[in-house]
Amino acid sequence: MNRLDAVLWDVDGVLAETERDGHRVAFNLAFEAAGLPWRWDERRYRELLGVSGGRERLLADMATRADAPATARDRVGLARLLHASKNGFYAQRIALGAVALRGGVLDLMADCRSGGVRMGIASTTSRANAEALLRHHLGTAWQRLFAVIVCGEDVRRKKPDPEVYLQALRQLGAGPLRVVAIEDAPAGVAAARAAGVPVLVTRSACVPAVDAGDAIAIGPGLHDRRGWRPALPWDGRSPLRVCLDDVEGWYDGVENGAARA
Repeated sequence: MNRLDAVLWDVDGVLAETERDGHRVAFNLAFEAAGLPWRWDERRYRELLGVSGGRERLLADMATRADAPATARDRVGLARLLHASKNGFYAQRIALGAVALRGGVLDLMADCRSGGVRMGIASTTSRANAEALLRHHLGTAWQRLFAVIVCGEDVRRKKPDPEVYLQALRQLGAGPLRVVAIEDAPAGVAAARAAGVPVLVTRSACVPAVDAGDAIAIGPGLHDRRGWRPALPWDGRSPLRVCLDDVEGWYDGVENGAARA
């Protein structure tokens, strides 16, 4: 049996509810600052989350708007400006403490450190956005906690393409079956599985429904042992959160040929 070598974390929706509490709000602030009447409510934003990347979402939305710039070149230029403005508003919200880490995240990170399991970031969000969140919650030395950090600027193709995971694996020097990814959205699950990496799904507010067919486990979040498939035992007295032992148990199930969730 191979030992679990590393846990690779997605950022948006996994470490924090950044889509609901950060990015969507920041996009609307950017629209307002630019004098545009556009606003994304939660329903529209969930639809747009099917497109990977903030600029790409802007372009997808503009393609449906009669009041968007007429030419592709002008739409790309506006998307670039709006995205930069959005990132500024997002960083402000992070600094104000408007985006908390999800429950159980810090605990599982501590388990990994004490258990000798390396960690990495495998996200196609921008490095600036990842740094704003992680610096605020983990401190100025946050990068030392991770053996590898791969963000949107580091890849040519975003999820569901597996490039982000393939690059993370190369930098780790690990085979895909020595690693577990934590994701929340279909594109991330598809990217991890296309790279051969077993994936754990923690449902998020903006992506509540995910097909778990390719996941080793799926559940409500790392803060709660209840509601997971495969189920986790709980005696009502022990810690309620998901622990590293649980992740390694799901991982061992894949290695032993057990059925996925």
